[in-house]
Amino acid sequence: MKHNYIAVDWGSTNLRAWRVQDGVCTDHLQSELGVTRLAGATPHAVFQRLLSPWLHQHAMPVVMAGMVGSNAGWIEAPYLPCPVSLDELAGQMLPVTEVFPVKAWIVPGLCVNRHENHNVMRGEETQLLGAYREQPAPYYVLPGTHSKWAQLDGARVLDFRTVMTGELHHLLLTQSLLGTGLPSQRAAPEWFHRGLQSGLTDRNILRALFETRGARVLGALPPTAVGDWLSGLLIGNEVGGMLAQWAIPAGASINVIGNRNLGQRYLQAFALAGIDATAVDGEAAFQNGIRSLIHEQ
Repeated sequence: MKHNYIAVDWGSTNLRAWRVQDGVCTDHLQSELGVTRLAGATPHAVFQRLLSPWLHQHAMPVVMAGMVGSNAGWIEAPYLPCPVSLDELAGQMLPVTEVFPVKAWIVPGLCVNRHENHNVMRGEETQLLGAYREQPAPYYVLPGTHSKWAQLDGARVLDFRTVMTGELHHLLLTQSLLGTGLPSQRAAPEWFHRGLQSGLTDRNILRALFETRGARVLGALPPTAVGDWLSGLLIGNEVGGMLAQWAIPAGASINVIGNRNLGQRYLQAFALAGIDATAVDGEAAFQNGIRSLIHEQ
């Protein structure tokens, strides 16, 4: 069983799954049937429709992580309060009895509930576990729609924060004055770099955002480069703000977990801040995390 299983990353908007046999991924699938896009179908029905071809061939156990375990998902899995060891995840997985006789579990999320920080994560804890097993570090950053910053002591997650950088970038370009009337955006690495430089040092991001509009209207910022400028400004502000908040020293070890393109943007920000961060492939981290969990069953 420990070398034959199905790993499922089931988020709000997408579902990804991998079939692992003898420790090797032999097939994978991707669907837009995230838990908020089921169009009236139940998670159980979607599970059976997508995974039954694999399950009929081999009765393999299934481990699921992500929003499938939220109050908007299939079954609400618990949040483990921080500080907590990543080693505790395996023992706290929630069995999904609805798919009996197949053995299936949902990975619990993590939470912080203090007067100065109220935070939750689902899915990222599995990536953290996988990344920690391969590349231990005291700090991890998981860029995305809602970027996560995690602070660890060994395998123990002491604290984490969420920064809505990706969602804010999308909203500004699609639903705010900054994006009104913009032409199709083009890759503009020079303007992204300029945005990073500004965001890292600017402590008044609200003012800087409107000045993006002013720069475009006055011809100081090309209309096709607004997206990359804003990306740099917001990522720079996120990185600068979190480095300051956690007083992370220049020589600290930071791992950036995610896809290559977005990860490279954060690596550029850290380089400008004088920190040599390391990239960790997000999919590989997830699969390493699931592998670790299944081996402990």
